[in-house]
Amino acid sequence: MPGVDTGRQKVGAYLKEHKISYPMLAVSYGMNKQDVSDYLSGRKDTPKSRQFVIQLIRDLGIKYEDGDEK
Repeated sequence: MPGVDTGRQKVGAYLKEHKISYPMLAVSYGMNKQDVSDYLSGRKDTPKSRQFVIQLIRDLGIKYEDGDEK
């Protein structure tokens, strides 16, 4: 499995493609938009931020294995 940075990039591309904003995610996950931004940009690289990225990959159905594209 690629690293969390790759996961963040894939999530970012998915959000852009589907026109999903950080504030929309924040509301959906009961978070504040600054935390969502910090987690997805990598400014906060904590266990919680990595769990959030993994949860988004699962929830959004993003393929994250090398060579897999959705």
